[in-house]
Amino acid sequence: MQEKKDKSRCLFCEAAASGSDAENLVVFRGQLLFVMLNRYPYTSGHLMIAPYVHVSRLNQADAATAEELIMLTRQAETILEGVYRPDGLNLGMNLGQAAGAGIEQHIHMHVLPRCNGDANFMTSVSNTRVIPEALDDTYAKLKAAFTAG
Repeated sequence: MQEKKDKSRCLFCEAAASGSDAENLVVFRGQLLFVMLNRYPYTSGHLMIAPYVHVSRLNQADAATAEELIMLTRQAETILEGVYRPDGLNLGMNLGQAAGAGIEQHIHMHVLPRCNGDANFMTSVSNTRVIPEALDDTYAKLKAAFTAG
């Protein structure tokens, strides 16, 4: 049986306010945004970059937040390329339920390393994710890479 999502709680607000970065998979904290692992990744290294402020649309974020979002996305791109050596990357936001947002009330940028032939058909066919690396290992690698700068 599939568990119902609690719409009153915001994963990103909870991670932003928590003092336990490892428990919440937060690998980096910037001035206005933070970077965390996706707990249910499509690929190893699947990052999400979210502002501390709770907004549902990019146009609701101030200019400084939007600027830091792009800078952290660029940093994540560089780090993922260095750590995972992917063939490509997916960068994107889903704004609103119709666009596929799983958490539509708090904007976040997805940054995913992709390799040729990794089209994870298991998600489409059997609602199952297969990743080659434990989240703890991914967290350790990416936390160290963001710390190194």
